[in-house]
Amino acid sequence: MKVKVLKSRMNSLFVTGLFFLSSLLVTACGDGSDGRNIEIAGVDGPHVTLVDQYMTVSMVFENLNVEGGLRYIIPRYPNSYVEIGPDFESDGTLMVFKMNLNDVFDMDTRTLDPQALPGGRALPGVASGTLPAVAFSIPEFHNVSVYLGRDVFGLFVPVDSLGIGQSMLTARFYSSGSRVGNISLVGQDINGENSGILLLLDMGRSTERRLKSYLRGL
Repeated sequence: MKVKVLKSRMNSLFVTGLFFLSSLLVTACGDGSDGRNIEIAGVDGPHVTLVDQYMTVSMVFENLNVEGGLRYIIPRYPNSYVEIGPDFESDGTLMVFKMNLNDVFDMDTRTLDPQALPGGRALPGVASGTLPAVAFSIPEFHNVSVYLGRDVFGLFVPVDSLGIGQSMLTARFYSSGSRVGNISLVGQDINGENSGILLLLDMGRSTERRLKSYLRGL
């Protein structure tokens, strides 16, 4: 009886959470035939693609304007970079992460310090609450983090105006109709800081084998 009551309460909370998520943010934004990603107000994306030997994660910040573009090498990932600049199709700013797959698969995660979210809160969906990571800042984006675990690759991009208070909302993330990870909208911490978008992608053994096979075929 207690188990049934607990399951009922958990189901009720789950449904309530989904309703809150959908009503607060979102219609669904299709990124594949069946997979539907949440739509974030003021942000187009993130979108994940595989081009040559790079995994590309891109997003457009519709309410952010920059005068010119710059490219920054990501610390500890010598062949990978993040680029920001004016978006050609809107008045917003385009941010593109180009992660070289050899950088990702060849990285010794023991050389990276375990890190939580910027500001110290635990990573949602990660049992330990931390993953090996590097953190860096670029103009307009303070405390960008790149996470790399045994089976997961992640990015945290700061966004100031998510409008969800101190909540954290997590949903499945899809690319080309297949689930490839989770996306979390991270509200402000108790100091009113460190809100943003956390994308965690599945980089387990099967994914690694598929991508390495793809690279060999280039």
